[in-house]
Amino acid sequence: MGFMQIVDRRRIKLRVHERGVGETQACGTGACAAVAIGAKRDLLDSEVRVDLPGGSAIVSWSGPGAHIWLTGPATTVFTGSIDI
Repeated sequence: MGFMQIVDRRRIKLRVHERGVGETQACGTGACAAVAIGAKRDLLDSEVRVDLPGGSAIVSWSGPGAHIWLTGPATTVFTGSIDI
């Protein structure tokens, strides 16, 4: 579940809560979905900066039928192992 605050046509703030996990630091799928819905409703431009708790990303989408592009840094937030 995502909560989007529109700052202006080129910038939003997004917080995402995942069932069983809680609030996440970032969510690329949620960022793309938020921009697509905002743009489809003519509230956002075709390129939008998405600010999430873990950092910012840029989402570009020219409209229905077009690819949606997510650009931004990727960082490791967890490493681990499991014995099977």
